[in-house]
Amino acid sequence: MSGTTKEAQRAELHKTIWRIANDLRGSVDGWDFKSYVLGILFYRYISENLTAYINEGERKAGHPDFDYAELADSEAEFGRTETVAEKGVYILPSELFANVRKRAENDENLNETLENVFKNIEGSAVGTDAEDDLKGLFDDLDVNSSKLGHTVAKRNEKLVKLLDAIGELTLGNFADHTIDAFGDAYEYLMQMYASAAGKSGGEYYTPQEVSELLARLTVVGKTSVNKVYDPACGSGSLLLKFAKVLGKENVRQGFYGQEINLTTYNLARINMFLHDINYEKFDLAHGDTLIDPAHWGDEPFEAIVSNPPYSIRWDGDSNPLLINDPRFAPAGVLAPKSKADLAFTMHILSWLAVNGTAAIVEFPGVLYRSGAEQKIRKYLIDNNYVDAVIQLPPDLFFGTTIATCIIILKKSKKDNSVLFIDASAEFVRAGNKNKLTEVNQKKILETFSTRDDADYFANLVSNEEIAKNNYNIAVSSYVAAEDMSVAVDITELNAEIARTIIRQAELREQIDTIVSDLEGVA
Repeated sequence: MSGTTKEAQRAELHKTIWRIANDLRGSVDGWDFKSYVLGILFYRYISENLTAYINEGERKAGHPDFDYAELADSEAEFGRTETVAEKGVYILPSELFANVRKRAENDENLNETLENVFKNIEGSAVGTDAEDDLKGLFDDLDVNSSKLGHTVAKRNEKLVKLLDAIGELTLGNFADHTIDAFGDAYEYLMQMYASAAGKSGGEYYTPQEVSELLARLTVVGKTSVNKVYDPACGSGSLLLKFAKVLGKENVRQGFYGQEINLTTYNLARINMFLHDINYEKFDLAHGDTLIDPAHWGDEPFEAIVSNPPYSIRWDGDSNPLLINDPRFAPAGVLAPKSKADLAFTMHILSWLAVNGTAAIVEFPGVLYRSGAEQKIRKYLIDNNYVDAVIQLPPDLFFGTTIATCIIILKKSKKDNSVLFIDASAEFVRAGNKNKLTEVNQKKILETFSTRDDADYFANLVSNEEIAKNNYNIAVSSYVAAEDMSVAVDITELNAEIARTIIRQAELREQIDTIVSDLEGVA
């Protein structure tokens, strides 16, 4: 398939998805309704993924016409144990998306049917290694919610429409391995919902081009890494960029992350499945990373990317255990209670491999504020952990127009300097947001890789000089802005003003004469 054809199909798919999402939504808030659209998309995905897997095995074994979807449930039970061990989940033929959809219009108890199907899908993983990855995945898809309608009949009517709409999407054939359409559809929906939801939803989603830049920054010069990690993983889009940048098989030990918001945590797990990351290749946890990190023992990580929440509150020094926590103790001070930004930074540094790189999106204040944050920056600079600081353009993210920055951390650097890059002008305006194009990304990545100075764009500064500047690491302190003003000849400008005044007087005189003549005629 040509690139143009594929892009055209993708654009058509995106248009259809967004139309469905809006047509079906009704009175349900968009950010809430996404759980239904994405949940049903996930249900279709695992049904088709499982069917294709079983069919392929049976056909290779000499049954060319075998179709799992046509099998009776009783005949299907024999393959449960082996399939769950491989895929982490089992769905009986009668409960596959395609078969439930066929019966949906005439099923007066569709809500109960779906509720049981979802319970059975989760139940199939109980007692297996996949249990934690499947548990609660359908919790936000409440088929009995009054949001869908005030009566069972109304709710079922909407559920039928949802099943049909998702079922009609052209998402490729699993047998042809064109499965990227599911992941792509999911990412598109998340981006659209985040854009429409503003602050309420956008904070859980990092735009794809920013995610890609972060991933690429952490793997410069590498073709594979041991494992990747995001301590505030949101819907998982940042982690999944490694599958695109390196290929998922080149993230050798898998994808790790933690998310504090339960709904978003569920979306992140769904996102992994929809990008064909099997259950044994990801380990996502629900909870507060700063107070209760879930991956002690899994670290260190060779690549860490994150866009943590900006300036949120945390326990800080009101929790006496934290100052002795090995993640925070080395700096000798805790991030302020009202600004947890550098607590995330210290956590990330602690879990970074010696040969690893971390790329963190930061609120600009952390670069120059005084007090505890200055002391943490002193620790980072004096120990030569800060590799680069990149100023991003404003208005890239959903829910905020602020110009954020990226801090790059490394434990094994070749110099005792920090590279400052001013990429604030590297964007194009797309709709109501700014966007990093491939050209913009390439310019940043090339400069980051070479560590060369460039007028008005990049400056390599010694840690010693930064120390003299009170450990201020704001890019504007080290990269001069280009003077875009135009030189003006004051003498010529004054002469021009004088000529304009004379001309104005002449025009007024002419107007007065015309008005006088007209009055005379009248």
